[in-house]
Amino acid sequence: MTKQLHENEGIKARSRLLRGTLAESLADAMTGALDAADTQISKFHGFYQQDDRDQRQDRQIRRLEPYFSFMLRARLPGGVCTPEQWLAIDEVGRALTSGTLRLTTRQTFQYHGILKRDLKGVIHGMHRVLIDSIGGCGDVNRNVLCNSNPVQSALHAEAHDWARRISEHLLPRTRAYHELWLDGERVAEEESEPLYGATYLPRKFKVAVAVPPLNDVDVYANDLGFVAIIEGARLVGFNVLAGGGMGTTHRDPSTYPRLAHTLGFIAPEQTLAVAAAVVSTQRDFGNREDRKLARLKYTIEAMGRERFRSEVEQRAGIEFETARPVRFTERGDRFGWVDGHDGRRHLTLFIESGRILDRPGAAMMTGLREIARIHQGDFRITPNQNLIVAGVPPEQAESIESLARAHGLMADGRSRPRLQGLACVALPTCPLAMAEAERSFPEMLAQVERLIDRHGLDDLDLHLRMTGCPNGCARPFLAEIALVGKALGRYNLMLGGDHLGTRLNRLYQENLSEAQILEALDGLLGRYAAEREPGEHFGDFVIRTGIVRAVIDPARDFHE
Repeated sequence: MTKQLHENEGIKARSRLLRGTLAESLADAMTGALDAADTQISKFHGFYQQDDRDQRQDRQIRRLEPYFSFMLRARLPGGVCTPEQWLAIDEVGRALTSGTLRLTTRQTFQYHGILKRDLKGVIHGMHRVLIDSIGGCGDVNRNVLCNSNPVQSALHAEAHDWARRISEHLLPRTRAYHELWLDGERVAEEESEPLYGATYLPRKFKVAVAVPPLNDVDVYANDLGFVAIIEGARLVGFNVLAGGGMGTTHRDPSTYPRLAHTLGFIAPEQTLAVAAAVVSTQRDFGNREDRKLARLKYTIEAMGRERFRSEVEQRAGIEFETARPVRFTERGDRFGWVDGHDGRRHLTLFIESGRILDRPGAAMMTGLREIARIHQGDFRITPNQNLIVAGVPPEQAESIESLARAHGLMADGRSRPRLQGLACVALPTCPLAMAEAERSFPEMLAQVERLIDRHGLDDLDLHLRMTGCPNGCARPFLAEIALVGKALGRYNLMLGGDHLGTRLNRLYQENLSEAQILEALDGLLGRYAAEREPGEHFGDFVIRTGIVRAVIDPARDFHE
């Protein structure tokens, strides 16, 4: 019996290459929302329709429609932007959105609280400085991550160029974005999507470029990864990874997070062909009936690794060579000043949960605006929601640090768990959130820091992440400790990821209140303090002692 396609497939097929009826929806002043089908198509243009869940019940009682607004996510390959671009980002954010910026784990920024009437103004404001939101969301390739390592400046520049080229190569070719948002002329001739086809991909697609020994991009969490192979300070090619992904569904064993596996080594000039071949294989073999099972990780499980690898080779016209040895030794950001090879300096700032706003004692948005006005290098958003002021001439370092300190942007005095912690947006705007994350994370970290102090673990180098649901936006399943939302005030406690992002964690206890989480962590940290081996990380400790078992085959044992 033929399976029925998911309704989104029909919406995409009828969208006229992502135009839908967006023009009519935007012109409808009787509602703050879009037509239901257009809410799906709008994602390809970079934005999600949301409503303020804090206001839902009150507005329902008052017989008002939900308070609709939009979140827009930019396309910014590798997270790099100029001071001029930052000033434009800031100006648009203050004038047409909620007045804040949020740095994301996909190394870009997003705006929240945009009213429908202001969407076009936001996109125009970004376009003025050559930033767009094409493919910020939707069933296409998303923002391409790139190692933000400020030390190896020449290698970073080369890796970033590949991230940019991959992003451009995998862009949709429809002119719908330019017609709808930038007043472009309608295309008279027949259009096509040579890579994506009329219905694009079955689900979203994520790419990352990593430069060992730093795995700051969590490269194994991506659908497609390119791990730079360096010989004698020269990029000689990439190990190609495929099939990573974080999302899962509570209590559904057919869904699971998965780490990407290695396909083999390629020369640099084969990169774009391989990227397109992986995308087209997912286009043709991915699941279009059940969106929960539509990511590349499930396509590979269904096809088998060897068949998938062979399909990619055939489509790219290449043969993978044996993968080169790779060793990651670090994950996360290097805070404070770091000297580059070219005499310039790089300052990594701490942005808790990526949220940039002005609050008493920490006017971060103002501070970054002041830095951008004098900065002569670039800005780099990290995959860990922080920001690097990169390429600073030595004579300018003192003035930039002074501004950063005055506006609460320095990392000084924060614990390693806080500096390395990640949280998703969750409530009140994310429609998928089951529990709090960003709003609760600072206080949860404070409670965990008290436990750390209590057990004399001042040296604890811990990766702790919190999400409002199991969809994986803050890459929770790669954390040593993760809190994954189950319901309001309730979380699954996950343990056992490693400190390098190369091992999944596993469920330890389910559906806990915050008090129960802290009670469990108190006991676990006490055991760790008493029983750990020299240099042993917490995630390795819970695996060695059998507190949780390592996930070997997630399709079989993640939900056990």
